[in-house]
Amino acid sequence: MSQSGTQAAAFFRDVRATEKVWFVRNGDGCPAPLGANGRRSLPFWSSAARAARAAAVWGSGLWVESMPLDVWRDVELPAAGRDGLLVGINWSGPRLVGWSFTLVEVLNRLAEAD
Repeated sequence: MSQSGTQAAAFFRDVRATEKVWFVRNGDGCPAPLGANGRRSLPFWSSAARAARAAAVWGSGLWVESMPLDVWRDVELPAAGRDGLLVGINWSGPRLVGWSFTLVEVLNRLAEAD
């Protein structure tokens, strides 16, 4: 499995276990970088430490926050889907790379992690 695949598998396993997802934000909101495919992704992480590494890479006064898994699944994901955003999962490394999924793909993978 690729590094991105390993990170994605860890995300779904970990958020099921902790019932929490992590993200980074600043006073302007959450970053949603434009991908090579021309679509923006809203990234999330499965631990505070992973999100803190991302905040350090991006800088820009970002801080780490968490939300309950059910709020993420029932509120945040549908909002991202309505906005046409993909969902970035456990991006890592010096350039914060990893997989991004559609709303349906995330919900399906989350259900499979049960």
